[in-house]
Amino acid sequence: MATAQQATHSLESIDDVQEALGTQQYVADSSLSTAIYLALKLPKPLLLEGEAGVGKTEIAKVLAAILGTDLIRLQCYEGLDVSHAVYEWNYPRQMLAIRAAEASHESREAAMAEIFSENYLIKRPLLQAIEHRGRAPVLLIDEIDRADEEFEAFLLELLSDFQVTVPEIGTLVAEHPPIVIITSNRTRELHDALKRRCLYHWIDYPTVDKEYKIVQTKVPGVNDRLAMQIATFVAELRQIDLYKVPGVAETLDWAAALMALSQTELSSEVASTTLGAILKHQEDIQSIRKGKLDELIGAANSSD
Repeated sequence: MATAQQATHSLESIDDVQEALGTQQYVADSSLSTAIYLALKLPKPLLLEGEAGVGKTEIAKVLAAILGTDLIRLQCYEGLDVSHAVYEWNYPRQMLAIRAAEASHESREAAMAEIFSENYLIKRPLLQAIEHRGRAPVLLIDEIDRADEEFEAFLLELLSDFQVTVPEIGTLVAEHPPIVIITSNRTRELHDALKRRCLYHWIDYPTVDKEYKIVQTKVPGVNDRLAMQIATFVAELRQIDLYKVPGVAETLDWAAALMALSQTELSSEVASTTLGAILKHQEDIQSIRKGKLDELIGAANSSD
């Protein structure tokens, strides 16, 4: 869980949101800024869909920094269940407590009451978000499409009431409901019931001009020409049939690699030797080196 910092931004308009994102080096268009603004004002969970690496997860991180609050992250995966997402009992500690009670001849009833108290409860991300004290945290439910449909159904109830019932303790209700950001890479369709509870925004691959600004913002020292060459090369690369199209994260990795090699402009030789920063399948790398590299470099150079 990220540590909260003091809030320094008043988000009273869409322009305020866009400006605040900029202070955190996140380049956002007006439609995304509008979605974030509405999610804060209504308030409603914000469901962000898009290809991997386009900056969905980063939204939650920068929003927590802007608001000066904690970021609580639940990373979803196949087989995720309540015990890993909400809470579970600390069984080893409970067993030790029972043995200690037996050794001291403590009554069984008193021992059972103690081991099913909050002292023995392991709080997972969703319960942490509900029990959070002070400023409402940002709850990131990352890659919800990787979780099973059963977990998605459980999430519906939690997003409706922001409360969790622990049978041995009772119902725990959020004092300040969290700001919820849900991301999906759309590996499967989400239920309409979940979508109805959320505001929705699709984050697409950026335009050349936007990716150029992102590279300039996120990679210190990169010159304007190289930044534009990188953005153009990657944009053209995404038009090719690949196993895995590079996202913005890969673009930034490549730009950082080129800076580490002290490059000031893009050439066929350096592009060929650094393709592993943006392409993660050997078949893609071989395909580009054999037939497309010169064409891509030509397009990048024509952007000067």
